[in-house]
Amino acid sequence: MWNLIAWVILGVVAGMIARAIYPGRQGFSLLGTMVLGIIGAFVGGALHSLLTTGKFALATGGLGLGSIIVAVIGALVTLFVYYKVTKPA
Repeated sequence: MWNLIAWVILGVVAGMIARAIYPGRQGFSLLGTMVLGIIGAFVGGALHSLLTTGKFALATGGLGLGSIIVAVIGALVTLFVYYKVTKPA
């Protein structure tokens, strides 16, 4: 139960920070921001694992500063890919 709450908190915090950093206006609700942050945490965690160990793994490091930074980077990558896929060139 506490892990789920930690993921929700991490998702909201990382999603809000990523939306503040990413240029332009994103029309996400609080739920959309949370989902963005959670997906960002998965993407960032997988990229971090791939770059540091050479292996693809989905693991959580808990709710700490390092996890938030990795989740924000993952959320920024997710936003970039989302807008490249959905916006016409």
